[in-house]
Order: sequence, then C-alpha cells, then structure tokens
Amino acid sequence: MSKTIGDERHRELISILRGKREAARITQADLASQLGVYQSHIARLESGQRRLDVIEFLDLAEAIGFEPQDVIATLRSQQRIRSRKQSQDAHRL
Repeated sequence: MSKTIGDERHRELISILRGKREAARITQADLASQLGVYQSHIARLESGQRRLDVIEFLDLAEAIGFEPQDVIATLRSQQRIRSRKQSQDAHRL
C-alpha cells in the first residue's frame, strides 16, 4: 500500500472535492465553520498537505451537498482510464 499524500489519486480526490465546494459556492471559511474546524484545516486539506479519513469525507459530503459514492465512482473511473492508458503506452514501447 502506497502513501496517499502526493499520490495521483489523492490529488484527484482533492481536486474533485475543491470543485464540489466551489460549485456549491461555499468558501473555505464557511465550510470550516460548518464542520467546526479552522479555515486553515480546509486549506491544508485542499492543498494536499493533509490526509482525509472516511469520516471527514462523509462530513464534507454532507456539508457541501454531494453523494460520496459519486465521488468514489469518479475516482475509480479515472483510475481505470489511467490504467488503460498506461497499459497502451507500455505496449507501444
């Protein structure tokens, strides 16, 4: 099992979550207030400096207003596409 911070999947997850927050027109400060944390906590999460556990992920989903399984499905889909591309690239060599 690899480290998650800095992993491509971690970056994709953070990008999706940031996009969901921005699409909902929720500021980092407002989200932090809803979750009972400091704005810097959200900033570190969105900059990839913090890991995200499952409970935090579910709390973010509720606060922002998205279905967690949709984000997971998107990540899995992106991973399959990336794997296919890597396989195709390997066969070309």
